[in-house]
Amino acid sequence: MTIPLSGVPLADHAAVFQALADAGFTDLWTSEVAGTDAFTPLALASAWAPRMRLGTAVAPVFTRGPGLLAMTAAALAEAAPGRFQLGIGASSPVVVGDWNAAEFESPYARSRDMLRFLRAALNGELVDESYETFQIRRFRLERPPADPPALLLAALRPGMLRLAAAEADGVILNWLAASDVPTALAATAAARPGFEVAARIFVCPTDDAAYARTIGRRLIAAYLTVPAYAAFHRWLGRTDILAPMWEAWSAGNRKAAVAAIPDDLVDALVVHGAPDSCRIQVEAYAAAGVTVPVMALLPTPEVDAGGAPAMAKLLTALGR
Repeated sequence: MTIPLSGVPLADHAAVFQALADAGFTDLWTSEVAGTDAFTPLALASAWAPRMRLGTAVAPVFTRGPGLLAMTAAALAEAAPGRFQLGIGASSPVVVGDWNAAEFESPYARSRDMLRFLRAALNGELVDESYETFQIRRFRLERPPADPPALLLAALRPGMLRLAAAEADGVILNWLAASDVPTALAATAAARPGFEVAARIFVCPTDDAAYARTIGRRLIAAYLTVPAYAAFHRWLGRTDILAPMWEAWSAGNRKAAVAAIPDDLVDALVVHGAPDSCRIQVEAYAAAGVTVPVMALLPTPEVDAGGAPAMAKLLTALGR
């Protein structure tokens, strides 16, 4: 499950983690856009959910310096030995440049260089290296983790997917249908045994299909107009389907862009329906090759009306 859950203060998440564990969930994963950072919720979970695996999906490679990212990952790996996985990714020009005042340049090279640096640093090595996108002078972690975390790389298209297969311990996928998974994973065929495949899957567990599709359209318009995601879906073969949305968005007509997204695309990219149906749809990702299907809950009328008891009932239904 993606944490933190919307509408629940971080200070109240001990009960959320217990409910997730009781429902059968095994992993807690975070994202990092403009809500919580990727690490604080996991630091809480390291103490409040001592049996669950933890992961970031993703910590951007541009918004922290290499040394700081290594220190943060090492601290969390020490707090949750053997349970933490570090997922990194390029993020986007908006997150990196507009919101964090950093240069979004050479995302492939920066991701590769950060992956290589983190591998060495988290293994306790002295790093004195000139990478293509940054230089490191005599850095060594004072507290290297006894059990270094697995390193996962967010990837969308063949180049980054091949990099993940060659140098990471796993890949993180996002914004794809279950039917797209084999296409994405064809580029990781050379990965070593035990290669993890995590995928964030947006889940709107409600019988109100019109509501779910309205939420889904807004999300699709917000994400699939980002250049990296647009290129990803062109590669997946959705140019004709998405062209009307892209054209309206480029013209500044946001309302028309949202309206141009067909129902069947929403249904492919956003899991929705009764909780039992949602669980079956998520299982389709696992059947296609995803080893860590990570649900990301979207708001529903039922939970909004029923509050905490409705949320607890929903988690039980999704997890069993």
